[in-house]
Amino acid sequence: MTEEEFVDVATVRDLLLDAQKRRGELSYEQTMALQHAEWSASAQGHPSGNMKTDPKVFTDLYNQLMENEKLNQYPEISAKIAELCPMSVPDIRVVIASKRIAMDTSEIEELITIIRQHVL
Repeated sequence: MTEEEFVDVATVRDLLLDAQKRRGELSYEQTMALQHAEWSASAQGHPSGNMKTDPKVFTDLYNQLMENEKLNQYPEISAKIAELCPMSVPDIRVVIASKRIAMDTSEIEELITIIRQHVL
């Protein structure tokens, strides 16, 4: 079995732009994915409404979140948090709820502190 690699939308955008340069054109599906990735990676597309997606920030934040005892079992949740950069307890609770990760408010506030260190 292969290990999954999680990437942010800015990386997807860059990979599709690279493929477009190499091939000269993209399929319809790739073009639609590129348009979505360009919008999502922009400040307007980010859930916070004012933050561009940066692949280095995503990778650094993802790696630090994976050091958390409760999140390291769920790399897909760490990736989602690193992509969305939620800045409130309720927003993080929504993300971790899909895997029923039990975290108290102080643990979630620690995650918010980590996120702020990377994006602000």
